[in-house]
Amino acid sequence: MRCALYLLLLAFSLHAETLHIYTWADYVSPDVVKKFEKQHNCEVVIDTFDSNESMYAKLKAGATGYDLLFPTAYMIQVMQADGMLQNLDHAKLPNLANIDHAVLEKVIDQKMEHSVPYTFAYATLAIRKDKIKDAEPTWAMLDRTALAGRVTMLDDMRESVGAALKFLGHSINTRDEAQLAAAQDVLIRWKKNLARFDNEGYKSGIDSAEFHLVHGYSGDLFQVQMENPKVEIVIPREGVTIGCDEMVIPKGAKQTALAHAFINFVLDADIAAENMEWMGYYCPNTPARAKLSAEFLENPAITIPAHIQAKCEVIQDLGPDLAKYTKVWDAVKAAK
Repeated sequence: MRCALYLLLLAFSLHAETLHIYTWADYVSPDVVKKFEKQHNCEVVIDTFDSNESMYAKLKAGATGYDLLFPTAYMIQVMQADGMLQNLDHAKLPNLANIDHAVLEKVIDQKMEHSVPYTFAYATLAIRKDKIKDAEPTWAMLDRTALAGRVTMLDDMRESVGAALKFLGHSINTRDEAQLAAAQDVLIRWKKNLARFDNEGYKSGIDSAEFHLVHGYSGDLFQVQMENPKVEIVIPREGVTIGCDEMVIPKGAKQTALAHAFINFVLDADIAAENMEWMGYYCPNTPARAKLSAEFLENPAITIPAHIQAKCEVIQDLGPDLAKYTKVWDAVKAAK
């Protein structure tokens, strides 16, 4: 009995601390997590969310226990305004020096007072090139009635409304109600071709050819493409949404020191390069970029042509005008 109790206490002491992370699916390499656990003699527990809005709603409803979150920049604006985030201790984050300054110029918290850029990515299209022989790099692909039932779009208000706005030549952050009404009409038309709005199943669906055209996140699609060469990423010429997901520590976190340690760990150049090659997202880490393969950097999920980049936009917090988008999204979801 004493031996069993001793072993139990020993097991507990070996993992005296647990870091609770709330993030997107497949967003940190398991090997990177294991290395961190070994280095810091701790355990990392990861829960996942499928949209910024669902994550925010859960926290606002009273969910606690998370030490580190990975929201997108526009949602961080909302959370900071709500007083939900801690300021960061830069003395514990020497690897902040590795962050690409070109990316910092595109985010709100340029001094990284409460958030640190983690990935820079796009929401774009992918096709099964063995099923679609005449694909074009345009959002108009979603209009193809021949693909009805073989198409998905993200179940994400800002991404899908943004896609329709880009198709029409408008800003993804427009406040213009006439432009939003036109985007609503486009989305309702596209919806007739959709199997469903989806944030997770599109990955396995395009891999298996259940779906022939999907709207998804560049890193997710990169992962599928690495395993299945029949999948091809197609960047619409009208431009795409750019998302910068960042690491933040919520107020009330119990393991703030460990959270800082994790942020600093994934900003290490070698770790960042390993993490990128696994997950298929670009981490804006200047010294890590030199450690990446040419094949990785040339993939359109990572680097898109300059003339298309010029048409891309970062999703912004719209304040009270967000209600205009909610109205459009509700109408789209209710449409038959």
